[in-house]
Amino acid sequence: MASNTVPTSDVEPGESAPSGFENDRSDGTVGGAVRGYLDRLRGGDLGALPAVLGIVVLTALFFSLRPETFLTPLNITNLLIQAAPITLLAMGLVWVLLLGDIDLSAGVVSGVCAAVLAQLLAEVGVPWYIAVLAALLTGAVIGLFTGTLVAMIGIPSFVVTLALFLAFQGVTLRIIGQGGTVPIRDDVIRALTNSYIPVGIGWVLAAAVIVLYAALTLNRWRRQNAEGLTTQPLGIVLARIALIAVVVVGLTAILNADRALSAAIDLQGIPYAIPVVVILLLALTFLLGRTTFGRHVYAVGGNKEAARRAGINVVRIRIMVFVLSSSMAAVSGLVAAARLSSVTPGSGGGNTLLYAVGAAVIGGTSLFGGRGRVRDAVLGGLVIAIIDNGLGLLGVSAYLNYIITGGVLLLAASVDALARRRAAAGRS
Repeated sequence: MASNTVPTSDVEPGESAPSGFENDRSDGTVGGAVRGYLDRLRGGDLGALPAVLGIVVLTALFFSLRPETFLTPLNITNLLIQAAPITLLAMGLVWVLLLGDIDLSAGVVSGVCAAVLAQLLAEVGVPWYIAVLAALLTGAVIGLFTGTLVAMIGIPSFVVTLALFLAFQGVTLRIIGQGGTVPIRDDVIRALTNSYIPVGIGWVLAAAVIVLYAALTLNRWRRQNAEGLTTQPLGIVLARIALIAVVVVGLTAILNADRALSAAIDLQGIPYAIPVVVILLLALTFLLGRTTFGRHVYAVGGNKEAARRAGINVVRIRIMVFVLSSSMAAVSGLVAAARLSSVTPGSGGGNTLLYAVGAAVIGGTSLFGGRGRVRDAVLGGLVIAIIDNGLGLLGVSAYLNYIITGGVLLLAASVDALARRRAAAGRS
């Protein structure tokens, strides 16, 4: 009888590569899967565990301090909307970090794209879809320019994006005008964060997400099992599907609850920004984990020279990653503009970039390249939003907010560095 414990690439992209000894720690049972996971933890592959623990601990902490407000449907909705722009920006930065590069200009690029959108809507009067397309095209062109300087000219990404960080602040100021604010009055754009999906449709979408996730997960398990590849026990797969279903159903129930503070107002439903984040998460996760382009990104991030010798066009991959990152920055700028209903010369500046990089790193993406997933941006974005939201409810001074958030980012970077050191020691 054929064995289902053949060493393969069953380890998901972004995790540690197989060592060749997977059979020693996986016997095809739930216990074997648990032991294999514990072995990876001891080897320094923490994955998303720190971010998940952070979400649980912070939620419990702020709930204990503000039980009457923190976990109310109204505050949870506000928290998710608050997290959306940073999460979207971090979803693009994950790709750059996977290459071992950095994009310090991503935040202000989102501001430039938002300024283009606002001026086209307010001054030119174009339809919303033309303005959105122009903003996205602006982000892609900026990414092409940045990627060309980094990949073809050979200027370090830190230097290029630091220069562009300064330059694009001037571009936004020129578009908006010093001291000016351009309001966003278009109903479609504002609806991203200020309008909600009807309750019935929200439940249909939630059911569709659960069914789609279950179908894809079970189909992948069936295909790997049929081909004799190493697979997780069916019990683990079903438990993961059940966990996702519980999270989706619970979150949908909270968002569909009537959260209005006045009985005269009907305020319920899922904000449109959340499906936008989910759709982009699924699309980028597929691109990174299930396509040749995604595998090449991991390869270049792991070892550029080895990737080049393997026939991968390293220059093209790096340029395309910067295009993708800046395009996601444009999407982030649009959502931020919808949330604030305006664009200012400072849009995308301040701590926007730092929060986005922090979200990616806290979620589990390595600053050293080669390890990370798109989901890291979502988990890390929730951590950042919970800290900001919870401290706001506590009335903590702004300086403490900065110190605490910076400390969390430093802790995440330290965990990443220590994990890599431990993994390297385990291989030596």
